[in-house]
Amino acid sequence: MNLRGFLIVAAAAALSPVLVFGQMKLDTNPVKQLAPSVASPENVVERMLDVAHLKPGETLYDLGSGDGRVLVMAAQRFGAKAVGIEISSSAVKSSQEHIRRLKLDNQVKIIEGDLLQADLSSADVVTLYLLTTSNDLLRPNLEKYLKPGARVVSHDYQIRGWIPTRTERVHALRREHTLYVYEMPIKKQ
Repeated sequence: MNLRGFLIVAAAAALSPVLVFGQMKLDTNPVKQLAPSVASPENVVERMLDVAHLKPGETLYDLGSGDGRVLVMAAQRFGAKAVGIEISSSAVKSSQEHIRRLKLDNQVKIIEGDLLQADLSSADVVTLYLLTTSNDLLRPNLEKYLKPGARVVSHDYQIRGWIPTRTERVHALRREHTLYVYEMPIKKQ
């Protein structure tokens, strides 16, 4: 894609369409539209899981799991259990088929549903690639469910009102990606 094509796609994404395999598809339900469907590059995904200090046996939730690449890497390279929450039924079906082919059914689960309604109480790590405004909507749920010490890694968009414990830049696809790492504090009685 040339620069002009990239700028057209970027401008269109800002107007809230969903990018599906390089084609534009408008989502007519604004409640569902928390971010354009854009996959994180593989090296960014790996770095997200590294900076989260994901350990074998921990449970990772990927909110807006798309094609499942974060879930697969968490299971295969980090030995974690992984749960994806995805609203697109077609993305859920194709991800589930891919996970079955990789024989990761016992480690990876994808739930079709609204990530704003998800019970995250079993999460040790949560990964996000949503817009800042979407993170604003999600923040109360994160604060409600996540246990002290749980880590949240947000790709490119901050969670307003939270102070990251770490910020890191990763180069991929001709641009810098920013990772914001947060750790849930111990709750005061």
